[in-house]
Amino acid sequence: MGRLVTTEGLTEEQQEILKVVRQFVEKEIIPVATELEHKDEYPTEIVEGLKELGIFGLMIPEEYGGLGESLLTYALVVEEIARGWMSVSGVINTHFIVAYMLIQHGTDEQKQKYLPKMATGEVRGAFSMSEPSLGSDVSAISTKAVKTDDGYEITGQKMWLTNGGSSNLVAVLCKTDEGADSVYQNMSTFLIEKEPGFGETAQGVTIPGKIDKMGYKGIDTTEMILDKHKISADQVLGGAPGKGFYQMMDGVEVGRVNVGARAVGIANRAFELGIAYAQQRETFGKPIAQHQAILFRLAEMATKVETAHTMVVKAARLKDSGKRMDVEAGMAKMLASEYCNEVVEASFRIHGGYGYSKEYEIERLYRESAFMLIGEGTSDIQKMIIGRALLKDYKLS
Repeated sequence: MGRLVTTEGLTEEQQEILKVVRQFVEKEIIPVATELEHKDEYPTEIVEGLKELGIFGLMIPEEYGGLGESLLTYALVVEEIARGWMSVSGVINTHFIVAYMLIQHGTDEQKQKYLPKMATGEVRGAFSMSEPSLGSDVSAISTKAVKTDDGYEITGQKMWLTNGGSSNLVAVLCKTDEGADSVYQNMSTFLIEKEPGFGETAQGVTIPGKIDKMGYKGIDTTEMILDKHKISADQVLGGAPGKGFYQMMDGVEVGRVNVGARAVGIANRAFELGIAYAQQRETFGKPIAQHQAILFRLAEMATKVETAHTMVVKAARLKDSGKRMDVEAGMAKMLASEYCNEVVEASFRIHGGYGYSKEYEIERLYRESAFMLIGEGTSDIQKMIIGRALLKDYKLS
């Protein structure tokens, strides 16, 4: 382990968790990641190993059977896992967004019902806002929950569900007519239960199949079609409608820290591969690392990895303190994802023609890094969030 991506002020327990995860990544993930990724094969054995380590319950309170760790611990674990294979970190990301939303906003009954089983991985969460005709414009969702005598009936189509096939609990944002003036107060989050798999997985719930993607393979990314799905009122997150937008945005802050951490993990691995190859490959009678052009590139790569890691740690610690951190999460996610792509491309260039070969790990990282730019909101969306907040903070009197 090198000097990059280290964190000051960790407890002995945090250090031990990271040590165990790092060993698991080295032994169980890195040796098989590229092969599984090229086959687009779900990492079943890896996921089972993460269950045994207790990772699915990492942030779930001890009273519900989890480890009760902080968002910082989670972010650092995600960096380690994404360093091995980014897709695996995606398996636990949406699971934790749902768990976090339940912890923060769920009723006592909802927490008791789901969190103990989520801690063991028996219940696996997925998270759904996006739809085929919209991306970051959450206010434009068209999936609608109509109130009935005994609950609600949901109809609509959702898109880009990570864990859409493997999950059995999906937090879904829907329009509900609560009579509020603001569109944001006419949305509710529903906890939809379904069977894992594809096809009709519950009454009125269809998961058509996996979406074929350029990267982020192995994991199941899907659509979800809802056709008059009947659901009881006690499956509204928090027990009261109209709060869905704010619940989802709270969850997205956690998701943005996660994507930032994933980007750091990918960038760190790309740097490791680049600096190793630069010492092995010789041109003009010496290792290419001794050529100034490559040396400068390595220095810039390392600085970007370290800067991104620092930003992610700051955002996570701020969230753990209970403070709002939409700006810091946006900054961390934007910077980490942009730097990740730059570091991966630099490592790709260091590898030369071999970087284009599927036999080399950098080829996979090159495709995976692109997803960091769009996951949990594009860089342009982050800039809008950051810019608007700054105008409020620095408003001229």
